Amino acid sequence: MDYTGTDFYCNVALRGLVPLRKEYESESVLAFHHTRPFWPVHIVVVPKKHIASFTALQPDEMPIFLEIVETLKSIASRIERDYGAARILTNLGKYQDSKHLHFHVSFGNPLR
Repeated sequence: MDYTGTDFYCNVALRGLVPLRKEYESESVLAFHHTRPFWPVHIVVVPKKHIASFTALQPDEMPIFLEIVETLKSIASRIERDYGAARILTNLGKYQDSKHLHFHVSFGNPLR
């Protein structure tokens, strides 16, 4: 699927318009294998509520953010155990292709 909008997560992923290989899901958070991975292991963690970016987080959204952090910790811990290393990345501003808070948990060298 070629997507040219600015919020892939709200517009496509969270609406079930593409199949997702899920790692974790709750009422507030979704973690799934990236639909177009950049690394051999590439999992994305997003809030189900639209939050524009890390710097846009509001005080009342801290419970969601804490669940995201726990999810990141669990997934990164498993990747580190299985592969010996893991990285967690988020982007801001012009670096953020999708204007929805999301974190990448990955391992390995870039695929492209």
